[in-house]
Amino acid sequence: MKWSREAEEAVSKVPFFVRKRVKKRVAEEAARSGAREVALEHVNACRKRFLENMEEEVKGHQLERCFGANGCPNRALEENGLVEKIQQVLERRDLKEFLKERVKGPLKIHHEFRVSVSDCPNACSRPQIVDVGLIGTSRPTVTPVPCTDCGACMNVCREEAVDLMENAGGPSIDEERCLGCGQCIRVCPSGTLEEERKGYRVLLGGKLGRHPQLGRELPGIYSGEQVLDVVERCLDHYLKHNKAGERFGEIINREGIMEILKRE
Repeated sequence: MKWSREAEEAVSKVPFFVRKRVKKRVAEEAARSGAREVALEHVNACRKRFLENMEEEVKGHQLERCFGANGCPNRALEENGLVEKIQQVLERRDLKEFLKERVKGPLKIHHEFRVSVSDCPNACSRPQIVDVGLIGTSRPTVTPVPCTDCGACMNVCREEAVDLMENAGGPSIDEERCLGCGQCIRVCPSGTLEEERKGYRVLLGGKLGRHPQLGRELPGIYSGEQVLDVVERCLDHYLKHNKAGERFGEIINREGIMEILKRE
């Protein structure tokens, strides 16, 4: 359905973490009224209902992902099906009912447990500021295959993590600078650079609000199955220590993350 300029501008001012949800509700509002175009009046009507009945909109969790699966050229890895599996894990926990028991007063959108998945270090879905953030990673390694010294790897690396030193016999990788985007691997014509590890970097406890903080990164790179295990452990930690519906980052600040890192 077509949107008027005024309606698009109004929705663009909605906080990003509920914008998709609000836009969907506005479109439904317009469709119910039989309109052929989404207008500002539909946005205003939906906004009023959303603010007055926010608890009805709360699901207990939010799961966001980037556009990687739709063909983004920056995608560092393809872990198809992971988002759906995380969704199933979240739904099994029935977090809305849990929050109803913990929160005094009506539930708000900011009470929800949030997970975000990005398929590359560009991190378009903002994994740094959610309870569990995942960033796709493809780490390069130097093989014995002779290097042609074409310089393509150096030219494509935005972090300047690849260097072709004279008489070094090939590229060197600065592990501290490398973000694991995998671009250097794709452009290497000789096969001197190839993928050594791929998976997800995991960030925990990010949040906005009155006391914002970025998620703290767990050591290592995690496979899809390992990510599911981490999400389960994070939810265990969240449900065990949540006192009043506070964000996961606040729980981590108070209780630490050792329970999450333990392996049985």
